[in-house]
Amino acid sequence: MAPPKPKGATQGNDSKILFFSILLAFQYGAQPLIAKRFISRDVIVTSSVLTCEIAKVIFALFIMAKDGSLRRVYKEWTLIGALTASGLPAAIYALQNSLLQISYRNLDSLTFSMLNQTKIFFTAFFTYVLLRQKQSIQQIGALFLLIAAAVLLSVGEGSSKGSPGSNADQILFYGIVPVLVASVLSGLASSLCQWASQVKKHSSYLMTIEMSIVGSLCLLASTLKSPDGEAMRLRGFFYGWTPLTLVPVISNALGGILVGLVTSYAGGVRKGFVIVSALLVTALLQFIFEGKPPSLYCLAALPLVVSSISVYQKYPYRVKKKES
Repeated sequence: MAPPKPKGATQGNDSKILFFSILLAFQYGAQPLIAKRFISRDVIVTSSVLTCEIAKVIFALFIMAKDGSLRRVYKEWTLIGALTASGLPAAIYALQNSLLQISYRNLDSLTFSMLNQTKIFFTAFFTYVLLRQKQSIQQIGALFLLIAAAVLLSVGEGSSKGSPGSNADQILFYGIVPVLVASVLSGLASSLCQWASQVKKHSSYLMTIEMSIVGSLCLLASTLKSPDGEAMRLRGFFYGWTPLTLVPVISNALGGILVGLVTSYAGGVRKGFVIVSALLVTALLQFIFEGKPPSLYCLAALPLVVSSISVYQKYPYRVKKKES
């Protein structure tokens, strides 16, 4: 039997989890308002995404250089290890994003929001398959509460978009199937990241660098014949940019670093709780800075989020002791 962790180490880890989770919730919650305020409609989406990935790499390299881990990681780094730990999740996330874009165009917002929240369950499923991380009955109930809250918040944000009037086959094969496959892929990728950081002890900062590079290559390949790629060739990479455009780009990059840290320390399922909580932060900030009161959906979701987090933390899975 492995020796128990020192009490101080456990408390230190819990403090890190709480700190990174709070930062991520506020960053994720504030990002829509920051982006709306500082990114012009003329900015080419691909240029902002690629710049964000470059910023992630720079931040991660700076942190690793400062904490002294860069030299050690450089000596131990291998291409096979990088592709195993980061390449596969990055490619999966790229495919997931493409499927979500297809689905969103062929489903009404209510259906899309409900189906998209199933990724929380798939994350829990794959963490069990890959890491044997079991959930207690209470935690499974908490996941149901969280999904209900996420659906309410998502519907409250965009229920005005109606169904595109597609036929049944198109809705099934280009709407429902893609979003369900994307949810499976999201759960798998998140669990693979957790496996790499917790089992293979792969640095979360190194994973951020590797996934940013692989994701950028996938994005560049997809833009070869896309409208964004054509726009960059005709107008230039930084068309529509101002110095203030860097504000949301840098904020988003820091959020990417935080996602890696939360996944590494707390796991993919708890990251799901943080992301849903961030939707409440968005509603709060909209009320403070834009005078937009929270919707009834948001008010109904608040107690569900609080209850789900409380139950999930209070009733972890415990291994039953065998009677001698």
